[in-house]
Amino acid sequence: MKTIKTIHTASYHPIADLITYNPLPSRELRQIDPFIFLNHHGHQTYPKNNNGLPFGPHPHRGMETVTFILEGDIMHKDSGGHESVIEKGGIQWMTAGSGLIHAEVSSEKFKKEGGDLEILQLWVNLPAKHKMTKPKYKGLQKDEITHFDLEDGKISVQLISGEWDNHKGSFETISPMMMSTVYMKSGSTFTKNIPQEENVFFYVVRGEVQIQGEKIPYRNLIEFNNDGDSLTVKASQDAIVILGHAKPFNEPLVAQGPFVMNTQQEIMQAYQDYQAGKFGTWED
Repeated sequence: MKTIKTIHTASYHPIADLITYNPLPSRELRQIDPFIFLNHHGHQTYPKNNNGLPFGPHPHRGMETVTFILEGDIMHKDSGGHESVIEKGGIQWMTAGSGLIHAEVSSEKFKKEGGDLEILQLWVNLPAKHKMTKPKYKGLQKDEITHFDLEDGKISVQLISGEWDNHKGSFETISPMMMSTVYMKSGSTFTKNIPQEENVFFYVVRGEVQIQGEKIPYRNLIEFNNDGDSLTVKASQDAIVILGHAKPFNEPLVAQGPFVMNTQQEIMQAYQDYQAGKFGTWED
């Protein structure tokens, strides 16, 4: 059974009028290789005629973003020609690879009507051999994503990528990776087999869970030891957790702004390429 190494509480870093908590990276934890960054936006309620999400056009290279839309919506557009509006319960997976420009804002409907918003974005590293892969994007609505129940419906699993028992996730990943959103009713318990050599990403979005008798409330990220091949989680309240696991790359990591590479020289090259227009053109 995997044991807890450290519990990391998310720190509060608002972005404009957007409530934002950030558990990774922190002073104590640089990454859970290959998981490198998490922003938890909301929960908050936007009024009518709001400005929506503030993430206008910006570049990325060398990593991927996984976006969880728990409440509200997100309108995606990028220099590769992809556009979508993903609503409550949906997921976006974008591979920045060699570089692209994208914007993540609220739909015109949300800005006009307002409503609840809670969105999380996880950055996943790419291994050196795939840093310059061709950019791609896929967004799926809630009912398009693999899901199944455990414990007679007390637990609902949204399987984003990888495998869980006999189920297969809806997104194909460049490197093997299991990623899921798990919705738990109070008192429910699940056990997930996880290879000992894989790193676990575990974040409590809402509610409270128990692992080996230790209570872990929402907005906490759990860092595990690589000392077992399974993980058992019990919900002490209704809870939502993000659970992922993957083999670490064990490569040098240099992250600066929107770029995640292996060397400082590659970061400088990314800025030069972006300024030279090699990430594609942006059209409003």
